[in-house]
Amino acid sequence: MDRDLLRGEVKALLVSGLRLDVPPPDIADDAPIFGDGLGLDSIDALELVVLVEERFRVSIPDEEVGKRAFASVNALVDFIVRELGE
Repeated sequence: MDRDLLRGEVKALLVSGLRLDVPPPDIADDAPIFGDGLGLDSIDALELVVLVEERFRVSIPDEEVGKRAFASVNALVDFIVRELGE
């Protein structure tokens, strides 16, 4: 799986799925997704878990895994690639 394509897909999913008012290319790869990064909150986290699990067919089983996976766009890409075994 091409990480650059996946990174773009993740950013597009963030923008469309969470209705963010930022162009996908403007989302920094290493910036935090929550808090000071995109300013997402706990409700957004629940939505994002569902979006990622459905789109990429991966499982985010608990909060600890979610915290690591959603640390940044790059962390989420790494998580998806690991889960898919590619």
